[in-house]
Amino acid sequence: MSVPAFTDIAKSSNDLLNKDFYHLSAAALEVKSNTPNNVAFKVTGKSTHERATSGLTWNTANALDTKIELKDALVKGLKAEVFGTFLPEKSAKGAKFNLHFQQSNFHGRAFFDLLKGPTASVDAVIGQDGFLAGAAAGYDVQKAAITNYSAAIGYTNPLYTASVTATNNLSVFSAAYYHKVNSQVEAGAKATYDSKSGGPVGLEVASKYRLDPVSFAKVKINDRGVAALAYNVLLRPGVTLGLGASLDTQKLDQATHKIGTSFTFDS
Repeated sequence: MSVPAFTDIAKSSNDLLNKDFYHLSAAALEVKSNTPNNVAFKVTGKSTHERATSGLTWNTANALDTKIELKDALVKGLKAEVFGTFLPEKSAKGAKFNLHFQQSNFHGRAFFDLLKGPTASVDAVIGQDGFLAGAAAGYDVQKAAITNYSAAIGYTNPLYTASVTATNNLSVFSAAYYHKVNSQVEAGAKATYDSKSGGPVGLEVASKYRLDPVSFAKVKINDRGVAALAYNVLLRPGVTLGLGASLDTQKLDQATHKIGTSFTFDS
């Protein structure tokens, strides 16, 4: 298995615990489309439980965005990206430079914001026989100071992953576990402790069950007794329906429960 990026060391457990739960919005709509000349469009809209509505719509601001990408041109496994943004109306400029370097036992990244700061964010992961170790740091050139740093260790194979991460300058600790029990069942858990706040350890457990080739159900519960349920089904090619609900098991007689729906159209 290839070595993941630093932010993906706990991806399997994070996806199981956080993705495809639909109770956070009362209703959500996402439309994705690609034109014949490979121009992608994406429009999203959400209605919150407080009845506020938000969405991504067209805007007519004059903006020039430029992206230059070089992959494997200098060294095999190295990708360089340059992003430029210019808004004439506001005379606003943006320039970013990113590097990605991946080998069989290494995955490193560097992100530079050339005009704001400048600032730099770097991370790297080394791996051997499924064992992983990584670190990340942010640096402000103008202040000549490290702004943040994190570290992680983990183990991964096709059936399960386990990881321990320390973020927020090594003050927030998380331990995560993911297990693919079989082709239908997945299970995972995550424990988090904030050493600065000194509060109790936060715990979440979740499971996913594939009902058939086009649908699945998910359930999770945390240490505060809040449970979430979700159901996802492919109604037809390109059309997906998601249903979700959350229940506060310690306040069943109060109006704290949430229900949400989601439609995704992909053409």
